[in-house]
Amino acid sequence: MSKPEEIVLRRPDDWHLHLRDGEVLGDTVSASAASIGRALVMPNLQPPIVTVDMAHAYRDRILIALKHSAPSGAATNNLFDPFMALYLTDHTSRETVAEASRAHDVLAFKLYPAGATTHSEHGVTDIGRCTEALEEMEKQGVVLCIHGEVTDPAVDVFDREAVFIDRVLIPLRKRFPGLRIVLEHLTTAQAVSYVEEAEGDIAATITPQHLLLNRNSLFEGGLRPHAYCLPVLKRERHRQALVAAATSGNPRFFMGTDSAPHSQARKEVDCGCAGCFTAPYAIALYAKAFEEANALERLDDFCSGHGADFYQLPRSTETVRLRRESQLVADQWPFGGQRVVPLLAGTRLEWTLIGSQSVPPSA
Repeated sequence: MSKPEEIVLRRPDDWHLHLRDGEVLGDTVSASAASIGRALVMPNLQPPIVTVDMAHAYRDRILIALKHSAPSGAATNNLFDPFMALYLTDHTSRETVAEASRAHDVLAFKLYPAGATTHSEHGVTDIGRCTEALEEMEKQGVVLCIHGEVTDPAVDVFDREAVFIDRVLIPLRKRFPGLRIVLEHLTTAQAVSYVEEAEGDIAATITPQHLLLNRNSLFEGGLRPHAYCLPVLKRERHRQALVAAATSGNPRFFMGTDSAPHSQARKEVDCGCAGCFTAPYAIALYAKAFEEANALERLDDFCSGHGADFYQLPRSTETVRLRRESQLVADQWPFGGQRVVPLLAGTRLEWTLIGSQSVPPSA
Protein backbone atom coordinates (compact mmCIF):
# COMPACT_ATOMS: atom_id res chain seq x y z
CA MET A 1 0.00 0.00 0.00
CA SER A 2 1.40 3.39 -0.98
CA LYS A 3 1.97 5.99 1.69
CA PRO A 4 -0.30 9.08 1.64
CA GLU A 5 1.34 12.30 0.54
CA GLU A 6 -1.13 14.52 2.38
CA ILE A 7 -3.41 14.24 5.39
CA VAL A 8 -6.35 16.54 6.06
CA LEU A 9 -7.25 17.01 9.72
CA ARG A 10 -9.84 19.06 11.48
CA ARG A 11 -7.95 21.85 13.19
CA PRO A 12 -6.41 20.14 16.25
CA ASP A 13 -7.04 20.98 19.89
CA ASP A 14 -4.36 20.82 22.59
CA TRP A 15 -5.97 19.87 25.88
CA HIS A 16 -2.82 20.37 27.98
CA LEU A 17 -0.68 23.39 27.14
CA HIS A 18 1.71 25.65 29.05
CA LEU A 19 2.11 29.18 27.67
CA ARG A 20 3.87 30.82 30.64
CA ASP A 21 3.37 34.58 31.03
CA GLY A 22 4.98 37.97 30.56
CA GLU A 23 7.46 38.72 27.79
CA VAL A 24 7.58 35.12 26.52
CA LEU A 25 3.84 34.95 25.77
CA GLY A 26 4.11 36.29 22.24
CA ASP A 27 6.53 33.52 21.28
CA THR A 28 4.74 30.67 23.06
CA VAL A 29 1.23 31.48 21.93
CA SER A 30 2.22 32.03 18.30
CA ALA A 31 4.05 28.68 18.30
CA SER A 32 0.80 26.92 19.20
CA ALA A 33 -1.71 29.11 17.37
CA ALA A 34 -0.14 28.30 14.00
CA SER A 35 -1.62 24.81 14.18
CA ILE A 36 -4.00 24.60 17.15
CA GLY A 37 -7.62 25.72 17.26
CA ARG A 38 -8.33 25.42 20.96
CA ALA A 39 -6.16 24.79 23.98
CA LEU A 40 -6.63 24.15 27.66
CA VAL A 41 -4.04 26.45 29.23
CA MET A 42 -2.42 25.31 32.45
CA PRO A 43 -2.58 27.55 35.55
CA ASN A 44 0.78 26.87 37.25
CA LEU A 45 2.11 30.39 36.99
CA GLN A 46 3.70 32.39 39.79
CA PRO A 47 1.34 33.21 41.43
CA PRO A 48 -0.97 30.40 40.30
CA ILE A 49 -4.32 31.06 38.60
CA VAL A 50 -6.74 30.24 41.42
CA THR A 51 -9.82 32.38 40.66
CA VAL A 52 -12.07 32.97 37.67
CA ASP A 53 -11.06 36.64 37.57
CA MET A 54 -7.39 35.65 37.40
CA ALA A 55 -8.18 33.20 34.61
CA HIS A 56 -10.02 35.85 32.60
CA ALA A 57 -7.14 38.28 33.03
CA TYR A 58 -4.62 35.65 31.93
CA ARG A 59 -6.76 34.78 28.90
CA ASP A 60 -6.84 38.46 27.94
CA ARG A 61 -3.03 38.61 28.15
CA ILE A 62 -2.75 35.55 25.91
CA LEU A 63 -5.01 37.05 23.25
CA ILE A 64 -3.23 40.40 23.37
CA ALA A 65 0.13 38.67 23.01
CA LEU A 66 -1.17 36.68 20.03
CA LYS A 67 -2.50 39.81 18.36
CA HIS A 68 0.84 41.58 18.73
CA SER A 69 2.93 38.58 17.63
CA ALA A 70 0.95 37.47 14.59
CA PRO A 71 1.12 39.26 11.23
CA SER A 72 -1.76 41.64 10.62
CA GLY A 73 -4.81 39.72 9.46
CA ALA A 74 -3.23 36.31 10.08
CA ALA A 75 -5.72 33.48 10.44
CA THR A 76 -4.29 32.54 13.83
CA ASN A 77 -5.76 35.74 15.26
CA ASN A 78 -9.24 34.35 14.69
CA LEU A 79 -8.77 30.58 15.00
CA PHE A 80 -6.96 30.22 18.33
CA ASP A 81 -9.31 30.01 21.31
CA PRO A 82 -7.69 29.45 24.72
CA PHE A 83 -9.72 27.82 27.46
CA MET A 84 -8.58 28.09 31.04
CA ALA A 85 -7.97 25.75 33.95
CA LEU A 86 -7.89 26.86 37.58
CA TYR A 87 -5.27 25.67 40.03
CA LEU A 88 -6.76 23.45 42.74
CA THR A 89 -5.41 24.13 46.22
CA ASP A 90 -6.18 22.94 49.75
CA HIS A 91 -8.31 26.09 50.09
CA THR A 92 -10.39 26.08 46.86
CA SER A 93 -13.95 26.85 47.87
CA ARG A 94 -17.33 25.61 46.70
CA GLU A 95 -18.08 29.14 45.59
CA THR A 96 -15.02 29.25 43.31
CA VAL A 97 -16.04 25.95 41.70
CA ALA A 98 -19.60 27.15 41.20
CA GLU A 99 -18.36 30.38 39.64
CA ALA A 100 -16.03 28.44 37.34
CA SER A 101 -18.90 26.23 36.20
CA ARG A 102 -20.71 29.34 34.93
CA ALA A 103 -17.70 30.71 33.02
CA HIS A 104 -17.80 29.52 29.42
CA ASP A 105 -14.02 29.86 29.00
CA VAL A 106 -13.07 27.92 32.16
CA LEU A 107 -13.22 24.18 31.58
CA ALA A 108 -11.41 22.51 34.44
CA PHE A 109 -9.46 22.56 37.66
CA LYS A 110 -5.92 21.18 37.70
CA LEU A 111 -4.75 19.00 40.56
CA TYR A 112 -1.03 19.22 41.17
CA PRO A 113 0.18 17.19 44.15
CA ALA A 114 2.34 19.68 46.02
CA GLY A 115 5.95 19.30 44.92
CA ALA A 116 5.22 16.98 41.98
CA THR A 117 6.36 19.22 39.12
CA THR A 118 7.11 22.77 37.96
CA HIS A 119 5.44 25.45 40.10
CA SER A 120 3.44 22.90 42.08
CA GLU A 121 4.45 24.23 45.49
CA HIS A 122 0.93 25.66 45.97
CA GLY A 123 -0.67 22.34 45.02
CA VAL A 124 -2.73 19.90 47.04
CA THR A 125 -1.01 18.52 50.14
CA ASP A 126 -3.85 16.15 51.06
CA ILE A 127 -6.78 15.33 48.80
CA GLY A 128 -8.97 15.14 51.89
CA ARG A 129 -8.64 18.91 52.26
CA CYS A 130 -10.41 19.38 48.90
CA THR A 131 -13.62 17.56 49.79
CA GLU A 132 -15.98 20.52 49.46
CA ALA A 133 -14.46 21.63 46.16
CA LEU A 134 -14.60 18.10 44.76
CA GLU A 135 -18.22 17.68 45.85
CA GLU A 136 -19.11 20.86 43.99
CA MET A 137 -17.13 19.80 40.92
CA GLU A 138 -19.02 16.51 40.85
CA LYS A 139 -22.32 18.34 41.25
CA GLN A 140 -21.60 20.92 38.55
CA GLY A 141 -19.91 18.56 36.08
CA VAL A 142 -16.63 20.47 36.19
CA VAL A 143 -13.64 18.48 34.94
CA LEU A 144 -10.73 17.65 37.24
CA CYS A 145 -7.42 17.35 35.36
CA ILE A 146 -4.86 15.40 37.35
CA HIS A 147 -1.08 15.29 37.40
CA GLY A 148 -1.03 11.71 38.57
CA GLU A 149 2.11 11.18 40.61
CA VAL A 150 2.72 10.68 44.30
CA THR A 151 5.45 12.77 45.87
CA ASP A 152 6.48 10.27 48.54
CA PRO A 153 10.30 10.23 48.35
CA ALA A 154 10.26 6.53 49.26
CA VAL A 155 8.53 5.72 45.95
CA ASP A 156 10.82 5.26 42.95
CA VAL A 157 10.39 8.09 40.43
CA PHE A 158 9.50 5.57 37.70
CA ASP A 159 6.69 4.09 39.85
CA ARG A 160 5.01 7.29 41.03
CA GLU A 161 2.22 7.27 38.44
CA ALA A 162 1.21 3.66 39.12
CA VAL A 163 1.32 4.22 42.87
CA PHE A 164 -0.80 7.38 42.50
CA ILE A 165 -3.52 5.35 40.80
CA ASP A 166 -3.62 2.85 43.67
CA ARG A 167 -3.21 5.26 46.58
CA VAL A 168 -5.11 8.33 45.38
CA LEU A 169 -7.12 7.93 42.19
CA ILE A 170 -9.00 4.72 42.93
CA PRO A 171 -10.14 5.91 46.41
CA LEU A 172 -10.98 9.34 44.96
CA ARG A 173 -13.26 7.88 42.32
CA LYS A 174 -14.95 5.57 44.80
CA ARG A 175 -15.78 8.60 46.90
CA PHE A 176 -16.80 10.80 43.93
CA PRO A 177 -18.05 8.39 41.24
CA GLY A 178 -19.65 11.16 39.20
CA LEU A 179 -16.53 13.33 39.05
CA ARG A 180 -15.36 13.94 35.48
CA ILE A 181 -11.61 13.27 35.32
CA VAL A 182 -8.77 13.63 32.84
CA LEU A 183 -5.60 11.83 33.85
CA GLU A 184 -2.93 13.95 32.24
CA HIS A 185 0.17 12.90 30.28
CA LEU A 186 -0.06 9.14 30.74
CA THR A 187 3.29 7.37 30.90
CA THR A 188 2.67 3.78 31.98
CA ALA A 189 0.93 0.62 30.87
CA GLN A 190 -0.80 0.55 34.28
CA ALA A 191 -2.35 3.97 33.64
CA VAL A 192 -3.47 2.94 30.17
CA SER A 193 -5.18 -0.16 31.56
CA TYR A 194 -6.85 1.85 34.31
CA VAL A 195 -8.30 4.43 31.91
CA GLU A 196 -9.46 1.73 29.49
CA GLU A 197 -11.25 -0.28 32.15
CA ALA A 198 -12.48 2.23 34.72
CA GLU A 199 -16.17 2.98 35.01
CA GLY A 200 -17.48 6.52 34.78
CA ASP A 201 -16.53 9.67 32.95
CA ILE A 202 -12.75 9.42 32.66
CA ALA A 203 -10.28 10.22 29.88
CA ALA A 204 -6.56 10.83 29.43
CA THR A 205 -4.12 12.92 27.44
CA ILE A 206 -0.92 11.59 25.89
CA THR A 207 2.08 13.71 24.87
CA PRO A 208 4.22 13.35 21.74
CA GLN A 209 7.38 12.76 23.76
CA HIS A 210 5.86 9.81 25.61
CA LEU A 211 4.73 8.29 22.28
CA LEU A 212 8.11 8.68 20.60
CA LEU A 213 10.73 8.28 23.34
CA ASN A 214 11.56 5.92 26.16
CA ARG A 215 13.83 6.48 29.11
CA ASN A 216 16.91 5.44 27.12
CA SER A 217 16.41 8.68 25.18
CA LEU A 218 17.44 10.63 28.27
CA PHE A 219 20.96 9.20 28.08
CA GLU A 220 21.78 8.78 24.37
CA GLY A 221 25.33 10.06 23.97
CA GLY A 222 25.12 11.87 27.31
CA LEU A 223 22.45 13.44 29.49
CA ARG A 224 19.65 14.96 27.36
CA PRO A 225 18.01 17.73 29.43
CA HIS A 226 15.56 18.75 26.70
CA ALA A 227 13.95 15.30 26.82
CA TYR A 228 13.50 15.55 30.59
CA CYS A 229 9.89 16.03 31.65
CA LEU A 230 7.61 15.00 34.49
CA PRO A 231 6.28 12.40 34.63
CA VAL A 232 9.62 11.14 33.40
CA LEU A 233 9.96 8.93 30.30
CA LYS A 234 9.47 5.25 31.06
CA ARG A 235 10.55 1.82 29.73
CA GLU A 236 9.92 0.77 26.13
CA ARG A 237 7.02 -1.50 27.09
CA HIS A 238 5.22 1.50 28.55
CA ARG A 239 5.84 3.56 25.41
CA GLN A 240 4.38 0.75 23.34
CA ALA A 241 1.29 0.65 25.56
CA LEU A 242 0.81 4.39 25.09
CA VAL A 243 1.11 4.09 21.31
CA ALA A 244 -1.43 1.28 21.29
CA ALA A 245 -3.85 3.38 23.35
CA ALA A 246 -3.43 6.56 21.31
CA THR A 247 -3.88 4.76 17.99
CA SER A 248 -6.68 2.45 19.13
CA GLY A 249 -9.54 4.79 18.31
CA ASN A 250 -10.69 4.64 21.95
CA PRO A 251 -12.36 8.02 22.62
CA ARG A 252 -10.93 8.14 26.14
CA PHE A 253 -7.49 9.04 24.76
CA PHE A 254 -6.70 12.35 23.09
CA MET A 255 -4.07 14.97 22.39
CA GLY A 256 -2.48 16.98 25.17
CA THR A 257 1.05 18.03 24.34
CA ASP A 258 2.06 19.26 27.78
CA SER A 259 4.34 21.56 25.79
CA ALA A 260 6.23 23.22 28.63
CA PRO A 261 8.92 25.70 27.60
CA HIS A 262 11.87 26.60 29.79
CA SER A 263 14.78 28.72 28.65
CA GLN A 264 17.88 26.90 27.47
CA ALA A 265 19.72 28.40 30.43
CA ARG A 266 17.26 26.87 32.91
CA LYS A 267 17.38 23.45 31.27
CA GLU A 268 21.15 23.13 30.82
CA VAL A 269 22.20 23.55 34.46
CA ASP A 270 23.06 21.24 37.32
CA CYS A 271 19.41 21.15 38.45
CA GLY A 272 17.44 21.68 35.26
CA CYS A 273 13.69 22.22 34.91
CA ALA A 274 11.29 19.51 33.77
CA GLY A 275 9.39 20.10 30.54
CA CYS A 276 9.58 19.47 26.79
CA PHE A 277 8.83 22.23 24.28
CA THR A 278 6.89 20.66 21.40
CA ALA A 279 4.35 23.29 20.36
CA PRO A 280 5.81 24.34 16.96
CA TYR A 281 6.08 20.73 15.75
CA ALA A 282 3.44 18.91 17.77
CA ILE A 283 1.20 17.75 14.92
CA ALA A 284 4.15 16.50 12.89
CA LEU A 285 5.44 14.65 15.97
CA TYR A 286 2.08 12.96 16.52
CA ALA A 287 1.92 12.10 12.81
CA LYS A 288 5.32 10.43 13.11
CA ALA A 289 4.10 8.27 16.01
CA PHE A 290 0.86 7.34 14.27
CA GLU A 291 2.54 6.50 10.98
CA GLU A 292 5.08 4.28 12.73
CA ALA A 293 2.06 2.43 14.19
CA ASN A 294 0.33 2.26 10.77
CA ALA A 295 -2.58 4.24 12.16
CA LEU A 296 -2.60 7.58 10.33
CA GLU A 297 -6.33 7.18 9.68
CA ARG A 298 -6.94 7.61 13.43
CA LEU A 299 -4.84 10.75 13.86
CA ASP A 300 -7.78 13.09 13.23
CA ASP A 301 -9.95 11.69 16.02
CA PHE A 302 -7.03 11.70 18.46
CA CYS A 303 -5.94 15.27 17.69
CA SER A 304 -9.23 16.86 16.74
CA GLY A 305 -12.19 14.81 17.91
CA HIS A 306 -12.06 12.86 21.15
CA GLY A 307 -10.99 15.76 23.33
CA ALA A 308 -13.68 18.09 22.03
CA ASP A 309 -16.25 15.36 22.63
CA PHE A 310 -15.10 14.85 26.23
CA TYR A 311 -15.16 18.57 27.00
CA GLN A 312 -18.61 18.75 25.38
CA LEU A 313 -17.58 21.19 22.68
CA PRO A 314 -18.31 20.99 18.96
CA ARG A 315 -15.60 19.52 16.77
CA SER A 316 -13.78 22.08 14.67
CA THR A 317 -15.11 22.91 11.23
CA GLU A 318 -11.71 24.26 10.14
CA THR A 319 -9.10 22.00 8.59
CA VAL A 320 -5.31 21.84 8.34
CA ARG A 321 -3.14 19.82 5.97
CA LEU A 322 -0.05 17.78 6.63
CA ARG A 323 2.22 17.19 3.65
CA ARG A 324 4.86 14.52 3.39
CA GLU A 325 7.67 17.04 3.25
CA SER A 326 10.81 16.89 5.34
CA GLN A 327 11.36 19.65 7.86
CA LEU A 328 14.25 20.29 10.21
CA VAL A 329 13.41 20.82 13.88
CA ALA A 330 15.07 24.11 14.79
CA ASP A 331 17.96 24.12 17.25
CA GLN A 332 16.39 27.02 19.13
CA TRP A 333 13.14 28.98 19.33
CA PRO A 334 12.64 32.56 20.59
CA PHE A 335 11.51 32.77 24.22
CA GLY A 336 11.18 36.39 25.20
CA GLY A 337 14.74 37.67 25.27
CA GLN A 338 16.12 34.13 25.60
CA ARG A 339 15.91 30.83 23.71
CA VAL A 340 14.12 27.52 24.23
CA VAL A 341 15.29 24.27 22.64
CA PRO A 342 12.50 22.18 21.03
CA LEU A 343 12.21 18.44 21.54
CA LEU A 344 14.27 16.55 18.91
CA ALA A 345 16.10 19.73 17.92
CA GLY A 346 18.34 19.22 14.90
CA THR A 347 16.51 16.14 13.63
CA ARG A 348 14.19 15.84 10.64
CA LEU A 349 10.47 15.12 10.63
CA GLU A 350 8.80 13.62 7.61
CA TRP A 351 5.59 15.64 7.89
CA THR A 352 5.08 19.40 7.62
CA LEU A 353 1.93 21.30 8.49
CA ILE A 354 0.99 23.38 5.48
CA GLY A 355 0.58 27.08 6.16
CA SER A 356 2.08 26.93 9.64
CA GLN A 357 5.49 28.07 10.75
CA SER A 358 8.08 25.33 10.28
CA VAL A 359 11.08 27.50 11.16
CA PRO A 360 11.36 29.85 14.10
CA PRO A 361 10.51 33.52 13.54
CA SER A 362 13.28 36.04 13.87
CA ALA A 363 13.96 37.25 17.39
